[in-house]
Amino acid sequence: MDFRDGHFAGPVVGVQNNYPTVSRARADLPHQVGVIPPRAGSFQARAEADRLHRALGRGEVAVLVGQDAVGGDVLVGMGGVGKTQLAADYARAVWQAGEVDVLVWITAANATVAASGYVQAGVEILGADPEQAAQAFLAWLEPRPHKRPVRWLVVLDDVTEPGGLRGLWPPASPHGRTLVTTRRRDAALTGGRRVIEVGVFTPAESLAYLTTALAGHGRAESDEELATLARDLGHLPLALSQAVAYLIDADIDCAAYRELLADRATTLSDAAPEEDALPDGQNHTTAAAWAMSIDRADTLRPAGLARPLLQLAAFLDPHGIPGTVLAGPSALAYLTEHVTAAGRDQGSVTSERVRLALRVLHRLSLIDHTPDSAHQAVRVHQLIQRAVRDTLTPDQHDHTAHAAADALTGAWPGIETDTGLAQALRANTQALTTCAETALHSPDAHAVLYQAGRSLGEAGQVIAARNHFDRLTRTTTSRLGSDHSDALAARYNVGRWQGEAGDPAGAATTYVELLDDLLRILGPDHPNTLNTRSNLARWRGRAGDPAGAAAATAELLNDQLRVLGPDHPDTLTTRSNLAAWQGEAGDPAGAIVAYSELLNHQLRVLGPDHPHTLTTRSNLAGYTGEAGDPVGAAIAHSEVLDDRLRVLGPDHPNTLITRSNLAGWRGEAGDPAGAATAYAELLDDQLRVLGPDHPDTLTTRNNLAHCRGLAGDLAGAAATYIELLNDLLRILGPDHPNTLTTRSNLAHCQGLAGDPEGAAAAYAELLDDRLRVLGPDHPHTLTIRDNLAYWRNEAATEGRVPDSDLP
Repeated sequence: MDFRDGHFAGPVVGVQNNYPTVSRARADLPHQVGVIPPRAGSFQARAEADRLHRALGRGEVAVLVGQDAVGGDVLVGMGGVGKTQLAADYARAVWQAGEVDVLVWITAANATVAASGYVQAGVEILGADPEQAAQAFLAWLEPRPHKRPVRWLVVLDDVTEPGGLRGLWPPASPHGRTLVTTRRRDAALTGGRRVIEVGVFTPAESLAYLTTALAGHGRAESDEELATLARDLGHLPLALSQAVAYLIDADIDCAAYRELLADRATTLSDAAPEEDALPDGQNHTTAAAWAMSIDRADTLRPAGLARPLLQLAAFLDPHGIPGTVLAGPSALAYLTEHVTAAGRDQGSVTSERVRLALRVLHRLSLIDHTPDSAHQAVRVHQLIQRAVRDTLTPDQHDHTAHAAADALTGAWPGIETDTGLAQALRANTQALTTCAETALHSPDAHAVLYQAGRSLGEAGQVIAARNHFDRLTRTTTSRLGSDHSDALAARYNVGRWQGEAGDPAGAATTYVELLDDLLRILGPDHPNTLNTRSNLARWRGRAGDPAGAAAATAELLNDQLRVLGPDHPDTLTTRSNLAAWQGEAGDPAGAIVAYSELLNHQLRVLGPDHPHTLTTRSNLAGYTGEAGDPVGAAIAHSEVLDDRLRVLGPDHPNTLITRSNLAGWRGEAGDPAGAATAYAELLDDQLRVLGPDHPDTLTTRNNLAHCRGLAGDLAGAAATYIELLNDLLRILGPDHPNTLTTRSNLAHCQGLAGDPEGAAAAYAELLDDRLRVLGPDHPHTLTIRDNLAYWRNEAATEGRVPDSDLP
């Protein structure tokens, strides 16, 4: 076949390079087949468009797979990200620039529709008989030697069935380009082809779109309101365009629309325009755009599992769900119950079937499944989650919420040594609470709510833990009543984390009030009443009254011996606390005797490898050092470390604590440089296992600075204290005892480095704060007075260097 001036010459004969003779009229080139969708209102020039123009050259095939990518991080594949608009923009650009001679746009929802598009192209361009036009056109696209090339672009929009294109792919040609848009990620579509990921709008693109679209209707809103609305809609282009249409049609502002979205009685469809009022020629609301994909996913193997799995994921964190949550025993039980009730009884659902169902959801761009990212293996766009939850009845909603809570609880490790997993579980609990808090308080408060708060505190976020339990107290009291056991448990936790957050006196007050209620509700001998007395004694001691704490603990011990007996774990714990308060009250020898007697009892009752037995040995070693034998303390801690490594492993928090104690007593025994080295090695492991904000990690940094100072590196010690102080101010705030102690140590180091005037000034400022926070009679306040007096005197005369104010 020859081309002259863009016209065909000679007959068209055969099917493959021999086209049948026909007499139909043929179009002149250049020629367009099919209709390119009109440009959406306020169309945004996006980075993906530039990538598409760079990637799709002649001879290339590109597949636009809808995926959410924010800041370069793939979140989830889905419909509504604007794949068709990007393809249309590209097609329109190359057509108007004269880069192609033939442009064919086919909406390829299935094989029949795709074939009809080729038939139209064959009829219009080749003049072929309709019965043979599709094959004739595809054959015509094949490159042929010694013939003038024709530049072509074929766009297959919205491919939903990978197998539907079998035999309908345009041929590879140095002169042609094929562009496919799809939600599918099947290998049949993407294998061997360039895949271009299409993301949601960036925040800047969302803001620009909303601003321009509203301005086109004479409307304006603040950037802050528009940015917040864009976040609520997950920066999804389809949702943003429908939101603008709703704002205009309903004549409401962004704040009112966001309130409508937040109303759980309102479905996502209720917040969209009517079907006949959708903007930009759209055919479906945001929710309806995914309904067909969900229906299709549920028919693929393993049949019937994709929908309940997506429903479970719809209650969790859109930014990442750990694989262990969706494939754990609780989740498997829920999924088995669901498929059985649906009449698809194929036996118990297994983790392998869950994996296959996740891949199905991934292939249809309903989720993003990245199993190598264990803590964020599954990501789901927040609007897909909302649309899925909207389909549930109230009973189904609450039942699924409880199943999600059970799955989270089951996935939570007893000892958190993986900070990434713990953070992911807390984030998932927060997401679940946001969308189903009422369900989680019926009939009682779910255990995951308490687990998440404890996890916060144990990760070092003590203020966040206190705030979490303070809110939980209000919620449980409101929903269940002030005397309900869950409300009392929440108050109990408030006291603990209030104290850990640096308010021991406030914690004591909280426990006094709680104790009054427990005595009334449960009576004096209930275990919860006795435990509250224990914590009340603890925080009174931490508030500066160790003698009073010892007396209260002794009284508690007498009652526990009567109620629980001498071998009960709580009784043994109280004996340990009593020994500690004896030591804190200035009687380390008495503490040694008490711990020795307790150890003998524990060896008999619990055995040598029980964690409580090992803890008592550790405490006994510590008071051996306090009594004046640092070498003996170091030896004893070394022996405890060997046993904890054997019983608990190297990453257990108690093993790490023992390493810290061993390093400290080695320093006290005359080897500060060796202690500093040991602390540095320990710090590396704590950063890996516990994270940078954990209290034990912060304590190690303090001790490392102290040992560096003792070893003669005052500049290094001061630098370490300054870095630590900045982090403590961020994590714990300015009034926490540990923050104040670090300020004291830094001032002391400043004086030792030759600046007694600066040290005196720092201690004067610190004294004011300790008087305000701790009061005049607290031991730490008295220590600051002594150090201030020393450095004021040292500024004028030489004198004895005082002990550092270390905990």
